[in-house]
Amino acid sequence: MTELKVPSIGESINEVTLAEWKVAEGDYIKRDQVICEFESEKATLDFPSDFAGTITFVATEGDDLEIGAVVCKIDETAEAPAEVAAPKPAKEEPKTETKAAAPANPDLKATPVAAQMIEDKKVDTSGVSGSGANGKITKNDVLAFMNGSASGAAAFSRATSRKKMSKLRRTISRRLVESKNTTAMLTTFNEVDLTAVKSLRTQYKEAFKEKHGVGLGFMSFFTRACAIALQEYPKVNSYIDGDEIISHEFVDISIAVSAPKGLVVPIIRNAESLTMDGIEKAVKTLALKARDNKLTIEEMTGGTFTITNGGVFGSMLSTPIINLPQSAILGMHKIEDRPIALDGKVVIRPMMYLALSYDHRIIDGKESVGFLVRVKELLEDPTKMIAAKSVDEVLLDL
Repeated sequence: MTELKVPSIGESINEVTLAEWKVAEGDYIKRDQVICEFESEKATLDFPSDFAGTITFVATEGDDLEIGAVVCKIDETAEAPAEVAAPKPAKEEPKTETKAAAPANPDLKATPVAAQMIEDKKVDTSGVSGSGANGKITKNDVLAFMNGSASGAAAFSRATSRKKMSKLRRTISRRLVESKNTTAMLTTFNEVDLTAVKSLRTQYKEAFKEKHGVGLGFMSFFTRACAIALQEYPKVNSYIDGDEIISHEFVDISIAVSAPKGLVVPIIRNAESLTMDGIEKAVKTLALKARDNKLTIEEMTGGTFTITNGGVFGSMLSTPIINLPQSAILGMHKIEDRPIALDGKVVIRPMMYLALSYDHRIIDGKESVGFLVRVKELLEDPTKMIAAKSVDEVLLDL
């Protein structure tokens, strides 16, 4: 039997959690087939087998494993099963009809969602009376029955459940508390009129997408504005290390993304050197990887400044927490048409509140406010981000 062990993942990673087996014990595994999924402090990683053979589990789902720990064993002497047409079992099983899930009641009628729940949970519905049209069993009827109310009436459940926190969620929790407890965090606010940005997007979005193959989103404008402002206010792009201040001559912007397993912050490297389409392509690539849990440790390690967008969830205002060891984070929020005073008149404009949380130990009020005002200026007149070139030259490479 050949042992498969947890591989070395990164310098700072000493332990992983076995999040999920992708195969069943006793299965014949092919070489390079993914057999399980590991969860580290920073990312979720697929673990492929280096050998072919029959698998025997050593670790179980939820186990915390040190680097080098045995995960499973592979019997390389086992013969590979003959390749059989795989779809056959599926063909013999078209039992999506609800009566197959409840043989005691062959005339059972249920809504599609209820029928799927009955089949998945193997619910015996012989005692359930449907509350839907023509006596159909509804989703609520099934839930009520499963909670002990066979009459179909809504149940006042007081059930609780207990589930171990994932390693990623534990790491997020620890780092958030550490950030609150170890920095002199303060938040300053401003608001920005996005009329000019929205106008530019409307004017150029079709040509931009045709030219570059990606959409022209708000994130590229905010990233570009922050990259410029960070070079003008270098303290915001620095951090404290012991008794020293580490300053960066480059801008690596972390973009906070809500992934299936928790919050992750992939990084746009050298954002100060990227064109608008370069930023959009980087954002799209990282967002897709985050959605599919495919981000690597390297893609989330480092970063000199963070942008988080609570507006996509409807947030109007928040005080984001600094992403250590960085010294500042910009919070974007929901764009909402609001009345503002402009040239002595009340007009309706698309407005967004901005929040900059910063470490007051390194960044003074003058620098934090100046940085946020500069970001506001660039967004309200985005042609300032384009230096001496025309908008056509920058957005469409003309």
